[in-house]
Amino acid sequence: MKNTRQVASTLKTLMLNPNDWVPNNCRLPVIIYESAISVTGNDPAALFEKIFSAHGWPPQWRDGVFGYHHYHTEGHEVLGVVSGQARLMLGGPDGQVVEAKKGDVLLLPAGTGHCNLGSSADFLVVGAYPPGQHADIRREAPSEAQLENIATLPFPEHDPVLGKDGGLTKHWAIGQPK
Repeated sequence: MKNTRQVASTLKTLMLNPNDWVPNNCRLPVIIYESAISVTGNDPAALFEKIFSAHGWPPQWRDGVFGYHHYHTEGHEVLGVVSGQARLMLGGPDGQVVEAKKGDVLLLPAGTGHCNLGSSADFLVVGAYPPGQHADIRREAPSEAQLENIATLPFPEHDPVLGKDGGLTKHWAIGQPK
């Protein structure tokens, strides 16, 4: 896409084990793209939405990240930081703190705990999910059925930022449900 930069040198992965009541995802890593998208124009959120949509991740919302620990069992989630910055804790209580800033993209596999520990007043995120998936907000230990859903939830073949050649293709391919 015209408005993205190659991020291979700034792509980071984070594997998270279960933490307290948060299941995380034991087979798929979080993928963090630092400065993945050059934020430009009058409506930079639309740029993130266009890029995510072009790669099969329809955007669902524009907002921040909740200030409480939660995870999703019915959707893998991509978060595009449109403006501002935030300290996000990934993985549940006592998890990993990540500094997210304008232009960053975080790809969270289902089950990944996340919480906003503090953000600038202008912090804005675009959230997107694969077709047919959504953000069911979970704030308690998962049931066996929810754990099974996390383990078998399908995902698109394309990375939400770089399409067929992105981090999802490389880092999630071995974890693809059968």
